[in-house]
Amino acid sequence: MRSRSTILFSILITLTVGLFLLDLAVGAVNIPIRDVWAALTGGDCPRATEKIVLNIRLIKAIVALLAGAALSVSGLQMQTLFRNPLAGPYVLGISSGASLGVALVVLAGLGSSIGIAGAAWVGALVIPAVGQRIKDIMVILILGMMFSSGVGAVVQILQYLSKEESLKAFVIWTMGALGDVTSGQLLILVPSVFAGLLLAVLTIKPLNLLLFGEEYAVTMGLNIRRSRSLLFLSTTLLAGTITAFCGPIGFIGLAMPHVTRMLFQNSDHHVLLPGTILSGASILLLCDIISKIFTLPINAITALLGIPIV
Repeated sequence: MRSRSTILFSILITLTVGLFLLDLAVGAVNIPIRDVWAALTGGDCPRATEKIVLNIRLIKAIVALLAGAALSVSGLQMQTLFRNPLAGPYVLGISSGASLGVALVVLAGLGSSIGIAGAAWVGALVIPAVGQRIKDIMVILILGMMFSSGVGAVVQILQYLSKEESLKAFVIWTMGALGDVTSGQLLILVPSVFAGLLLAVLTIKPLNLLLFGEEYAVTMGLNIRRSRSLLFLSTTLLAGTITAFCGPIGFIGLAMPHVTRMLFQNSDHHVLLPGTILSGASILLLCDIISKIFTLPINAITALLGIPIV
């Protein structure tokens, strides 16, 4: 089993690196891989190529890498916590809460990077904060669904009352995009995602105990409230941050944990967590490459790839 996991990790790492370089090469102007490598390492390549790779495509590829990892890990956490294979990163209403936060900022014309991220985090934390006072995990799930419906109505009202330019910016945000993140926004996105992933690493042992149910986990000495807090905070940082800057990207968080389980044939989160990070990152890089080739929205590609898996 260990040798199988080692081989799979090696394949996934190689695949992720290869797709990352290919993502930098593919676009309106195709660039040879050797020139991409030269641009990244400071080698000899045309000046125009270096600008395209470093100033435009590199940021988008990094966002795809982080978004795939973040959404996949948050999906894995929620599926284990709720013991529901159809749970995803947005099951707590994180997407809706983030949408409301972004809507309030963007539709009010206050679209700064910190403002959008902060509004998304605050909106995404509503149900996790309320959930700390509720013991039954299914009640939290139902609250998340009801919260999503209520927020959807509020966002529609805000759209109806907003100006044309702000409305267009928000509608484009809802379609999901990896290429709209600026270098300044990347300085917020990267540490936020890394903080979420670090918290996810701290939840590996609680997640393994929760596989057998909360009652068993409590008998083994697990502090359920503290574990939920870590899981909710990690998911909020991961899914909330990605949603704030890239919009709601579907199916990656729902499908990739299942793909990782099938690949590794293992339920240990010491294996699943890094496996999900790599598989999620590689698949979203692949989706970005396909979207650039066919000039399609990223959400259309993730749905076409994710639906058959689910």
